[in-house]
Amino acid sequence: MPGGRPGGGLPLGVVAVKQRVRPSGVVMVLCATVSYEASAALAVTLFPRVGPLGMATLRIGLAAVVLMIAVRPEWRGHSRRDWGWILEYGLTMTAMNSLFYLALDRIALGAAVTIETVGPLVLSVVLAHRKAAAGLAALAFAGVVLLREGAVGRLDAAGIALALGAGACWAGYIVGSRQVGKAVHGLDGLTLAMVVGTVAVAPFGIWTAGASLARPSTLGLGLIVAIGSSALPYALEMIALRRIPAALFSILESLAPVAATASGLIFLRQHLAPLQLLGVACVIAASALATWLASRPR
Repeated sequence: MPGGRPGGGLPLGVVAVKQRVRPSGVVMVLCATVSYEASAALAVTLFPRVGPLGMATLRIGLAAVVLMIAVRPEWRGHSRRDWGWILEYGLTMTAMNSLFYLALDRIALGAAVTIETVGPLVLSVVLAHRKAAAGLAALAFAGVVLLREGAVGRLDAAGIALALGAGACWAGYIVGSRQVGKAVHGLDGLTLAMVVGTVAVAPFGIWTAGASLARPSTLGLGLIVAIGSSALPYALEMIALRRIPAALFSILESLAPVAATASGLIFLRQHLAPLQLLGVACVIAASALATWLASRPR
């Protein structure tokens, strides 16, 4: 969900498994990435109506409604430990999306996604236990510095901090996603976590946006964002993981900053300077190398 990747992200230590690569799986991952970043651009256009927290409420709340109708999850039969992970999953998901949208209100989409990617990257580096880990982390942070220094008038410091916070929550979201996936059947865990997230963010969204959230046109566009950034990418990634190795999946996901930069340029007219594009390339390279190292046997 890169603002939280819907399929769990997976840019962390994965075990290499022999699996035939099916081109359709690669196409699905790329389509999921484009869908997510284009939906993020649409979400930015709704900020004047409902604000970042109102948009987070619409996205998570409407996605929860869609999943509740489609999945009809079981509320009973889960242990206290299972509910603990569901709560962690839902709260980190909500914090990740809220911080991401708050960052988008201050800095460009491509820059925000690139900086956010540092969170899962650091988690991947930590779990890899490789000698090159420190170098990869340094490369990623060099990319963030280039994004900051290369911007005309410098990037907003608060926007950078919010994007880094979203990245930290993204790392927690990945851990929660895996734990919930193991403990709870099917999509029940995701659905229950979405409900938890809705309850957590709704008071802030209502407080900042008020009645604007209930406008039919806003609800319609919010539903498109919810489907395009949650339901559709999640379904595509779930199917893709059955067709391509997890390591390849993660490397493809590291291309999210490219899709975000293109979406920002096409839909929002947000241009990144050459030095900033170099920063994006540094983060992508660090993420791809970290995934490749994690997939290799020690």
